[in-house]
Amino acid sequence: MKTDRYKIADAYEDAFGVRRETTPATRAAVRAAMRVEGDGPLRPPPVYVLDRRKGTLPHVGRGDLRLEDGTSLAVDDGLPADLPLGYHDFLPADGKEPIRLIVSPGQCYPPPELLAWGWSAQLYAARSQASWGMGDLADLRSLARWSRGQGAGFVLVNPLPAVDPVPAQESSPYYPSSRRFRNPLYLRVEDVPGATAMGEELAELAAEGRRLNGDRRIRRDEVFRLKQAALARLWERFGGDPAFDRFRREQGRALVEFATFCTLVDKFGPDWGRWEAEYRRPNAPGVPRFATENARRIEYHQWLQWLVDRQLEAAGNELPIVEDMPIGVTARGADAWAWQDVLADGMSVGAPPDIYNTQGQNWGFPPWIPHRLQAAKYEPFVQTIRAMLSHAGGLRIDHVLGLFRLFWIPYGMSPVEGTYVRYPAEDLLAIIALESDRARAFVVGEDLGTVGNNVRRMLAAARMLSYRLLWFESQPTSRYPKLAMAAVTTHDLPTVAGLWNGSDLAAQESLGLKPNAEAIGAIRDRVRKMTRLAETASEAEAVRATYELLGRAPSAVVTATLDDALEVSERPNMPATTFEWPNWCLSLPAPLETLMASPLAGAIAESLSGRAGRAEGATKAGEKAPGANAGRRTPV
Repeated sequence: MKTDRYKIADAYEDAFGVRRETTPATRAAVRAAMRVEGDGPLRPPPVYVLDRRKGTLPHVGRGDLRLEDGTSLAVDDGLPADLPLGYHDFLPADGKEPIRLIVSPGQCYPPPELLAWGWSAQLYAARSQASWGMGDLADLRSLARWSRGQGAGFVLVNPLPAVDPVPAQESSPYYPSSRRFRNPLYLRVEDVPGATAMGEELAELAAEGRRLNGDRRIRRDEVFRLKQAALARLWERFGGDPAFDRFRREQGRALVEFATFCTLVDKFGPDWGRWEAEYRRPNAPGVPRFATENARRIEYHQWLQWLVDRQLEAAGNELPIVEDMPIGVTARGADAWAWQDVLADGMSVGAPPDIYNTQGQNWGFPPWIPHRLQAAKYEPFVQTIRAMLSHAGGLRIDHVLGLFRLFWIPYGMSPVEGTYVRYPAEDLLAIIALESDRARAFVVGEDLGTVGNNVRRMLAAARMLSYRLLWFESQPTSRYPKLAMAAVTTHDLPTVAGLWNGSDLAAQESLGLKPNAEAIGAIRDRVRKMTRLAETASEAEAVRATYELLGRAPSAVVTATLDDALEVSERPNMPATTFEWPNWCLSLPAPLETLMASPLAGAIAESLSGRAGRAEGATKAGEKAPGANAGRRTPV
C-alpha cells in the first residue's frame, strides 16, 4: 500500500481480493478534513519517541533538558545515554519550540506468569437483585470476588468511559464522549458517602430503580433519571473530603475541562457544534466566564468522577479488572471538544466490506490526524492510554490495527468509497508500552480480520498479546500462540447457544443483513467436529464442550462470557444495525445471584482453571511459562 506525504493510501484491497483505488473525490475530502493545503513538506514534529532497547538518541543540539522528575540538565554535545523512562522536555538554546522526549521500555508489562483466565462481562447486563435497572460497580465488585473464588485471575469488562450527561443516554459502550473519564451511570448509589443518612428518601428511589430489573431491556434513560435525582441530593449534603480534593489536584486541568464540558452540556445540549461560538472551544472567550458562574455545578461533575474512581478501585481490589478501550470518541463529545484540532472533522472511521459484513462498516468516530497528533506531542494519546489503565490490571485495545492504519470514510460516502490512512505505529506502541509498564498492566491488541504478519511481529516485539477467537481459528486450540488472549466469541459475534441452535443466523436474515450463511455454517460444523458433539446436543452441552476445547489453549490468558454461562442466544451487539436490534440493551436473563450458583458456570470455570495447573507442571519440568515475572500482581 503506497501513501502520500499525509499518509493517505492510493488504494486498498478488500476481503474479496478486489483492489479499490482511492478516488480523487475521496482524497480531496480526506485532505480537506486534515486541513492541509499544497504539497509542501511537513514540519518535523516536536517529539521523539525513544525505545530504550535500541539505544539510539536523536541529535537535538544545545539546550536544557528538563526531566520528568524536575531535574534540569545542560546539553552541549548530545543527550545522556542513561535517560530515564518517562516524558522529558528539551528546550533548545536558540529559543525554538521545546521538544518532547518520550523514553519507553519498548515492551508492555509482562502478561500473567501462568495461564490466567477470567470472565468477560457486559457490566450493564450483569444485574444483581440490588441493581437499579443495570449492572453497576458494586456488581462488578461482587463478580470479581466470586471469580476469584473460582480461580479466575481477572474480570474483563466492556468499556466504561463517559457519555454525555443527558436524559437520552447513549447505549453503546463503544461510542463514548470521553475515554479519559468514566460513566457515572455505573455508580452504586447506596455506596456513595452520605447515602445512609438519606433514609426513606433514598429507599423510594432505590425501590423504583429495582423495579426496572423486571424488564430484560436496559432502560438507561430511566436509570439516569433516578440516579441523578439521588446523586443531586447527596451532593447537596456533601461537606467535602480531603480525598476528593486530592483527586481534583491529581487530575488537574483535564478534569476541570471535562467537568466544564459536562456543565455546558447541562445548559446548552450535547452537540457543541451547535453552541454559541464563545463556547465551542475550551479556550474560547466565553468559557472562563461560564466556569466562574457555574463553579458549583462543575465541581459536581468532578465529584461524580471521584465517586466512580473510588468504586472502580474497590472492585479492582477484589481482582484485577481488564478494561476495554474503544476505537474512538464521538464527534461532538468531550474529548472531541478538547482536541478538535487533532481530530478529522467530516470523517468517520470504519471498515471496508468483508465476508461477515458484506456492506462494510461505518463506526461514526472522527480519526486522529497523524501529523497533527505528532504536532501535539502525542499528548491526547498519552492521556487516553493513561486514563484507560487507571485501576486496571490489563487493557484490551479494540481494533489494534488502528495503531497502524485506519479506514477513513468521508461524510456522505459509503464504506466502499473510503481509504486507509497510516499512523506512526512504532511511536504509539512505545507509548502504550511505557504506560503499561507504569500501571503494571498487560495489554491485549484485538487483531482480528486482515492483519499482516509484520503487524503481528511488531505487536509481539512490544509484548502485546494477540487475540484469538475459537470461532475464527481452524487450528486446534492446543496450537494457539502463547502470547495471546484466547476466547470463544466477542460481543459482535454469535454466542455459543445462538450459533448452535441457529437463532443468530435467523435473526440476521430477518433483519435483512445478508449474512454469509455458508461461513457461519462452517464455524458450526468445525466446532461440532472438534467437540465431537451430536447434532442433537443441547445448548448447555455445546457450551460445556466448547469451553473444554478452549481450556486446552496454551495462551497466556483466556476469557469466558457470562452470556455463554447462562446459555444466552442473543449477541450483545448486531453490527450494521441501529434500532433494529436491542444493541447493548439486553440484560442477562438471570441476576448475578443465579449466575453464581449456575452448574454450567462452575463447569466452565473448572475447564479453564485447570490450565494453570498444567502450565505449572510444565514449568516445573523446565518449560518457561509465558511472560514469567516474579512481580506480577495478577493472581492465577
